[in-house]
Amino acid sequence: LQENNAIAVLDIRTAKVTAIHGLGFKDYTDPNFKLDASDRDVPGSSNNGIYNVRNWPVYGMYLPDAIAAHKYKNETFLITANEGDARDWPGFAEEARVGSLTLDQPSFAAKGYADVSTGANGLRNNDNLGRLNVTRTLGDENGDGVYEELYTLGGRSFSIWTTGGDQIFDSGFAFEQITYAAAPLFFNTSNDDNAFDSRSDNKGPEPEAVTIGKAYGRSYAFIGLERTGGIMVYDVTNPYEVKFVQYINNRDFRAPVSTEAAKDLGPEGIHFISEDNSPIGVPMIAVANEVSGTTSLYEFAQVK
Repeated sequence: LQENNAIAVLDIRTAKVTAIHGLGFKDYTDPNFKLDASDRDVPGSSNNGIYNVRNWPVYGMYLPDAIAAHKYKNETFLITANEGDARDWPGFAEEARVGSLTLDQPSFAAKGYADVSTGANGLRNNDNLGRLNVTRTLGDENGDGVYEELYTLGGRSFSIWTTGGDQIFDSGFAFEQITYAAAPLFFNTSNDDNAFDSRSDNKGPEPEAVTIGKAYGRSYAFIGLERTGGIMVYDVTNPYEVKFVQYINNRDFRAPVSTEAAKDLGPEGIHFISEDNSPIGVPMIAVANEVSGTTSLYEFAQVK
């Protein structure tokens, strides 16, 4: 239930919903959870960003898109791509930028941010949280139009949960770290432009797709990043001991996004093809790319 930040349990045999598990929130004051919150965080500039992954007094709603099931020792776990998605309907839109909101000064002072203004050092300044998109439906505890807390959309990560809705793993801020290391000049770019830092104010790399596959005696999660592009690969054989394997992005940032030379843009869905079903005798993944309209096949070879 993406826009409701929850997972529903459906009994297929009886066609009845038996439970709904809320997924809670990611606390970006936790050292393990950080984010780049602005696309315009160069002091004195109106249109430039920097790589600025750090803690902020914000909560993240996981709002997962794709979900996959993984079994380990006779127990089923759920793996989610925590994309984020705003409700934007006729007559109702939940998103607002922090800079447009009124913040409760005592509440944020208690978190170490006494200045909640739009001034040079203020929390609502574009260099800080001013540009970040958040929901207007949470954080205003007494409905007076003043926000004691802030909730942004998406977790910029993938998570592993029990079927009861308890989180046992989250990739934290690794996606922003890894993509920056891979393409530092195109950090948090979108799938329809090559602008540096253009998505930091709105879901970052935006994990969209996830699938699980077994290969060479191990289980792997493949997570597609809708905006900056590419596939994250993690070993999830033991969901309590998750390991990053590699990141690959079949995108040419030097080419205009409107041309074929840009290659793959906007991975939307991933399908795993086992070794037994593979036409080349090794496991593969097929990736459907929404923006470029391309489908790519990757072989998943064992490194010896």
